[in-house]
Amino acid sequence: MKVHIIGTGLLGTSLGLALTNAGHRVTLEDLSPTAVNLAADMGAGTRENPADPDVVVVAAPPDVCADIIVKALRTWPEATVTDVASVKGAILTKVREQARERELDRYIGSHPMAGREKSGAIAARGDLFSASPWVVCSDEDTPKERLGHITDLAEAVGAAVIHLDPDFHDSSVARVSHAPQVVASLLAAQLRDMPADGIALAGQGLRDTTRIAESDPGLWTQILSGNAAEIRTVLEGLRDDLDAVISALDLGPGAYAALAGALAAGNEGRDRIPGKHGSAPTRYSVVTVVVDDTPGALARLFADIGELGVNIEDMRMDHATGVKLGSVDVSVLPASEIDLISGLRKRGWRLPEAALEHEGTP
Repeated sequence: MKVHIIGTGLLGTSLGLALTNAGHRVTLEDLSPTAVNLAADMGAGTRENPADPDVVVVAAPPDVCADIIVKALRTWPEATVTDVASVKGAILTKVREQARERELDRYIGSHPMAGREKSGAIAARGDLFSASPWVVCSDEDTPKERLGHITDLAEAVGAAVIHLDPDFHDSSVARVSHAPQVVASLLAAQLRDMPADGIALAGQGLRDTTRIAESDPGLWTQILSGNAAEIRTVLEGLRDDLDAVISALDLGPGAYAALAGALAAGNEGRDRIPGKHGSAPTRYSVVTVVVDDTPGALARLFADIGELGVNIEDMRMDHATGVKLGSVDVSVLPASEIDLISGLRKRGWRLPEAALEHEGTP
């Protein structure tokens, strides 16, 4: 497949790397000569303006995406054109306003549900899309050949294709991506004037909930404005829930039930998030291991777990403040928990007392 990518930021460069590694011919374009030269030097493709690409991928910011899509449709009249912006409805509306009817058959909006809190070509990864959903927004009038081009492209980089209506897509990402970005940013903003001694108490929970607050404000301003109505609906619901919690913190009648109810509702929502590889949520047992902050310590832990014949379903790491120690939470299938605890103890690993109590449990 001959693929031309317009825009060599994180997504465009990552896509170029993945497609090039898969054996496809990739050409690159960007308004910034520095950006396109960097992407090419990284191996994402070549700096060319192709005559006849099979697919053109617009990996540009949402506010300019529609104009570039229409230009691409007219520059390459035989190519299938897609974009990878995280907003679909607003872009489709603008493309319909500018494009000719026969050109619309060659445009199919899409959105890979992959990314990082970092931006730019330098943050690109060739495996960014591996095992991630790739939303394709087509309808019954979309030519099968054109749809096949986009499906083949997504599958070539290891993504799993999901077909969604543009409006449903925008409503969904408002809840699973866009509103979480706002919440993470607002929570992190509460730390700006906090004394350093207080911030030093931060644990993994704060790091987890504010990780995406590192995201590019310029790009996210465009995303939020492009999906404003859906995001507003989510944030209004969140505001109502926050008001209820704030009122309950007055500790009047019914306060404890209201607080517990809010937390329990969070448990229910969290349990609905798909598990490993997009499968149905699975309950895992978590075994916590104390690890020295020294070179090779994690490698030895994972090697020992592998030799015990236990598969790691997930993991997270927490660092102790001011001490060269950390704890690793290893998620495993419940049937493997006791054998893992016993095996790690015999190999000299330190486990908290709560975990040791499980050993020997029938």
